[in-house]
Amino acid sequence: MQFFASRNYGQAATQVSKLTIDCSRSGDASRRWVFLLGLWALIYVSGVFTPPLLDDADTVHAEAAREMLLRHDWVTLYANGIRYLEKAPLMYWGVAASFQTFGVHEWSARLPLAVAVVALLISAYSLGWQIYGQRGAFYSALVLVTSIGPYLYTRFLIPDILVALWLTLGFGFFLATFDQKPPSRLACWGLAFTIALNVLTKGLIGLVFPVSIIGIFVLLTGQLAHLWRMRLLSSLAVLFLIAAPWHILAALRNPDVGTTRGFLWFYFVNEHFLRYLNKRVPRDYDTVPLLLFWLLTIVWLVPWAAFLPEAVKQVPLRWRELRGRPSGDRNNRYISQRRANLLLLLWALVIIVFFSFSTRQEYYTLPALPALALLIGGWLAEEERDLSPPGPRRAGRISSAALFVFGCTAGLVGIFFLFWSKPAPSSDLAELLKKNPNEYALSLGHFLDLTPEALGAFRRPLAAASLSLALGTALNWYLRRRGAPARANLALAAMMVVLLAAVHSAFVTFSPILSSKTLALAVEQQYRAGDQMVIRGLYENASSLNFYTGIHLLSLHPPTGNMWYGSKFPDAPRVWISQEEFSNLWSSPTRVFFWTDRQHPPELTGKTAHVLARSGGKFIYVNF
Repeated sequence: MQFFASRNYGQAATQVSKLTIDCSRSGDASRRWVFLLGLWALIYVSGVFTPPLLDDADTVHAEAAREMLLRHDWVTLYANGIRYLEKAPLMYWGVAASFQTFGVHEWSARLPLAVAVVALLISAYSLGWQIYGQRGAFYSALVLVTSIGPYLYTRFLIPDILVALWLTLGFGFFLATFDQKPPSRLACWGLAFTIALNVLTKGLIGLVFPVSIIGIFVLLTGQLAHLWRMRLLSSLAVLFLIAAPWHILAALRNPDVGTTRGFLWFYFVNEHFLRYLNKRVPRDYDTVPLLLFWLLTIVWLVPWAAFLPEAVKQVPLRWRELRGRPSGDRNNRYISQRRANLLLLLWALVIIVFFSFSTRQEYYTLPALPALALLIGGWLAEEERDLSPPGPRRAGRISSAALFVFGCTAGLVGIFFLFWSKPAPSSDLAELLKKNPNEYALSLGHFLDLTPEALGAFRRPLAAASLSLALGTALNWYLRRRGAPARANLALAAMMVVLLAAVHSAFVTFSPILSSKTLALAVEQQYRAGDQMVIRGLYENASSLNFYTGIHLLSLHPPTGNMWYGSKFPDAPRVWISQEEFSNLWSSPTRVFFWTDRQHPPELTGKTAHVLARSGGKFIYVNF
């Protein structure tokens, strides 16, 4: 289970090659599933044990799930004892259920998202089989399980992979309604059920995305009348029966109190509409530049994005041919696949365009990736079937050549940084970084901190990533030129296992910068009832202290951030303290633990202070 942490890249390649041989020898669906589950276990299951949970979203969300169990309150989320009303509850229910079943551990916090990935693979496989047959199903799931985007954004607790899952299931039900006369209750209610789950996962976009995509699709294909056959009244009843109760209970338990507006305003107005318009209060987030946002959507599909242009060519531009009901089984299958291709493209485009006009983070297009993976999977299956030189095989060779150029370039850049790096001394990694705090609102902002000295700590994963990219893309290109696209695709999958192992290894090395777990354990050994814990800055800067110790944190900062809204309720415990209050507390008989990311914090100037622990550029000071 410690595969990634051990950095045993050779073992990764060996295990994948064994699975590859088994899969390539047989087209049997069960063997394909053994292969896919083997990849999932190598990539995802092995990564749930390390590193420690991170400060900010990771432990804020894990703490909300932990407090859900402690309070026996599955309606109102709390973190640090403060109401945390900005998020929909489904992911937290899953993590809390995992904690209740297995205990509060790092791996049990990550387990629900790992299971969600497997559910997404099953859903994509099922939808791919429905559209493209068994080969298309296999390749669609293969693209998802080995792409870099889904992997990166299941390393910490955010719900976007669940949004992708519910959309995949929902559009499977929707496409099934076209093959049924009339559409069955299972298909119609199944679609409504997945929309409701999406609303409970990510709020109103769980409704906006499927409704917008389906609405545009039926208008373009002239299938508006089909909506009236989809049992709208009973489907709406299913939707409201599942999605409404939590919202109603949350509104009743968190009403307006004096000048503090309740759940309905904060959740729907502030967290949905004002956030979209970049007017949310407080404005404590950043947004990715638009061109970078679009580019990263492609990056998240590496290496399979090389085949995306050819895959998109499968989408029909003449929508008239999709109107009406085709006659004949063969024509029906052709039209059904063309309709599905259009739906998949709309699925991806609506999400990308929607966030193009909004505040956006790097991972906001994650729910669009299953659609693009399905398009790519369908094209890869067509390439494997087609033996004619001018067909997909030729396009595949061209795409693989472009991918080879990219892989070699990336490999050479990696080798350059390998030689540019300097041997890492035994000192704290944080001392080798160049801090850029203005960029940390972005999920990948810490990449800008790396220096030649800091890169020395990542030589092994950097070498493994560089070599795997160069060799994997070269082998893919060679095998496609030899007329073996199936083996070429499996070579790319093997390459990604090694690459993602290197990513995880680097993540573990870098984790002390992103987590305060080591400091939390040091405090836990010394803490006694009546002691106080104060952090320099916002709660989320050191939220892992709260998760790992269960100690309530005070924030030496003006009110803002995750705790701002919840702290306004009359029953909220104290959160914010001023510099004067902190100075009085520090000189009082109460023992105070002070978390800071500065070795010589100005707040302690002229005061007696002792260093209890230090890790990752962060310190715990005590007053006595």
